[in-house]
Amino acid sequence: MPGAQTASPMMQMIPFILIFFIFYFLVIKPEKDKQKERKERIAGLKKNDQVVTAGGVHGTVVNVKTTTVILRIDDSVKIEVDKEAVSTVQNP
Repeated sequence: MPGAQTASPMMQMIPFILIFFIFYFLVIKPEKDKQKERKERIAGLKKNDQVVTAGGVHGTVVNVKTTTVILRIDDSVKIEVDKEAVSTVQNP
């Protein structure tokens, strides 16, 4: 067609760039923030914290080691789990 103009390649990229920024602020950034908060909670585990593991085990922290924690589940039952298995921390 005579007189028809084509859009510049930069103008064609603008919608993709906008979609990326929207995706970043709605999906990627909140997920990174959640991961950072979870790492801080795991690093801050201390004795007598009430926790729930990823497997659904509820217990009280008895001892904190470098990569594991020992949980008291009942009066005479203690188990050792990885810190990464702790999903929820409920401070007393």
